[in-house]
Amino acid sequence: MTTKKRIFALTTATLVLTGALAACGGQSAAPEESSGSTAPVESGAGTEKVYHIVADNAFAPFEFLDEATGSYTGVDMDLLAAIAEDQGFQYTVDNCGWDAALGNLQSGQADGMIAGMSITDERRESYDFSDSYYDGGQIMIVKGDSTISSYEDLAGQTVAVKTATQSAAFAQSIAEEYGFEVVIYKDSPAVYAAVTGGIDAAGFEDYPVIAYQLQTQSDLDLKMVGEQQNATPYGFAVLKGNNPELIEMFNAGLANIRESGLYAEIMAKYGIEV
Repeated sequence: MTTKKRIFALTTATLVLTGALAACGGQSAAPEESSGSTAPVESGAGTEKVYHIVADNAFAPFEFLDEATGSYTGVDMDLLAAIAEDQGFQYTVDNCGWDAALGNLQSGQADGMIAGMSITDERRESYDFSDSYYDGGQIMIVKGDSTISSYEDLAGQTVAVKTATQSAAFAQSIAEEYGFEVVIYKDSPAVYAAVTGGIDAAGFEDYPVIAYQLQTQSDLDLKMVGEQQNATPYGFAVLKGNNPELIEMFNAGLANIRESGLYAEIMAKYGIEV
């Protein structure tokens, strides 16, 4: 089986599913600083670095655009804010999308990345990760009226996945065994649109993400099939060998908010059991 990319954006269907997505919008946790800034700033304690963090823009419940406020929210945004407050560091967030976030981190244009990013041995070759803040697996999704009930039913079909994700890796790992072709899209909304629109017979997505979408979008014509597979830990990432203090602060802050109960409160806010 082969893997191919569909370049077209599925624009109309995607916008219906998620609302307008900013191409590279930022929000700041340091009110005096503009988004994207990594320069030192003057504070009451002297010169302090503002860390530039990148994230996805359409990966609810971990990060997504709140249309009522025009700001990005979600598990990752709330955890980062709580950890930064606990540890006393400043940061800006650029919700520029999965591919752009990875590119910015790899090129050194960002100090860290938080985007429901699975910690894998392959990724450890390029990034240093924090302790895990959640474990998530992948699950198959099909159109609401689909008769597909198992991987065996995918023979001769195309299956949609989001680029450079564990869902894509999992689909590719079983594609030959079950005789389907993997089609790669730029983001989760495009995957959903391809499946609901009948372009692809099925898709694979991180379980907590699609579970949240189905809970909050009654008009999303998708259903999950089978059980969650291949659960892996999510972590905050920096480029390998860079910003070790940021990983240390993230880990210390995560431990503190777990102990205080704030971590559980944040997860519960987005319907995630811990």
